[in-house]
Amino acid sequence: MDEMPLEKKELKELLVKCWMTHDAMWFTHCLQECGIDKTSKINREAVKAVAAVEIGRLKKAVGVDELSTFGAFWDFFQTAMAAFTGDFMKYSFESKGTNRISAVWHRCFAYEGIKALGVIDRYECGIMTRVESWFDALGVKYEVDPKVTGCMMHAEGRCYRDYTFFFEQ
Repeated sequence: MDEMPLEKKELKELLVKCWMTHDAMWFTHCLQECGIDKTSKINREAVKAVAAVEIGRLKKAVGVDELSTFGAFWDFFQTAMAAFTGDFMKYSFESKGTNRISAVWHRCFAYEGIKALGVIDRYECGIMTRVESWFDALGVKYEVDPKVTGCMMHAEGRCYRDYTFFFEQ
């Protein structure tokens, strides 16, 4: 078989789902061995590390050297979201003016999975850690509102963040 029977979008969706399944299985087995507190700590540290690597690889792959304006950053961020997320991840990110992004999760696969494991009340979100670790690895200065510990979907029945970015002119 010389030709790939899947379209690029189908292949990407498959790979993202497989990656998230790996992540879920890793989390589940770590939870069984270590408990929720240690698992959340390890998970967040691993997410920070992989986020720095993946965002660096994407920058290199698309030929981005510097993100010195909000416009350049926003374009690159949309590329990152398109590359690293799947359609099953029900979220939206929207630019709000010259230096703000509003993020909303309409459904959260992590919340649903962790809730099914019975430890949602002590889960520390890894999804937003990943996104914010991209910002950190890119050296982009930002503020987030609200600052959340735990799982906002569990605590409030919704999940959102508003980001304000600072670029030197």
